Amino acid sequence: GAPPAPHPFRLQDIPAEDPAVYAMLSRGDSVGTFQVESRAQMSMLPRLAPRCFYDLVIEVAIVRPGPIQGGMVHPYLRRRNGEEPVTYPSEEVRQALQRTLGVPIFQEQVMQLAILAADFTPGEADQLRRAMAAWKRRGGLGPFHERLVGRMVAKGYTREYAEGLFRQIEGFGEYGFPESHAASFALLVYFSSWFKCHEPACFLAALLNAQPL
Repeated sequence: GAPPAPHPFRLQDIPAEDPAVYAMLSRGDSVGTFQVESRAQMSMLPRLAPRCFYDLVIEVAIVRPGPIQGGMVHPYLRRRNGEEPVTYPSEEVRQALQRTLGVPIFQEQVMQLAILAADFTPGEADQLRRAMAAWKRRGGLGPFHERLVGRMVAKGYTREYAEGLFRQIEGFGEYGFPESHAASFALLVYFSSWFKCHEPACFLAALLNAQPL
């Protein structure tokens, strides 16, 4: 009789959390993959050495002008590598930043910090988010400076910490990645890396097919 029809392979059939995929990415071997094949990503991959899916979410978000300008990259790497202690000036800050070792990397964390540490209302935090996205056009974070820094100092944070946080928010500008956006990118990073690692012929054919004629 006829051979059985091949089972169609779907993205959801790709096994999760494959150590070989993370080992490949940690070597910076990412040519042709989604989102992490730039020179900046290739130099970050061995330093961040992703070992699980959430590491890829951070990898996608941290190699961006926002975190780089805001000075978040080196503190995150030092903390991750155990070269610097992970500290939080308060329980509120821990709540917002624990998943990224005390360093704000995602847009949502900035809003969460404004609400938890500076007593912003959700409406004010949303205004802050809009101002972050538009600051280049309107010079727009100025009105939030005294509100954010002043309220944090009134709650017992040092002015130095509050000012540092405000500088990080300014650095985000329009480049801060929402966490959900980074997670959906990271899924495609993982899928394309799995193919590169385990099905190189299929991966190469797909790359060639994707080239403009």
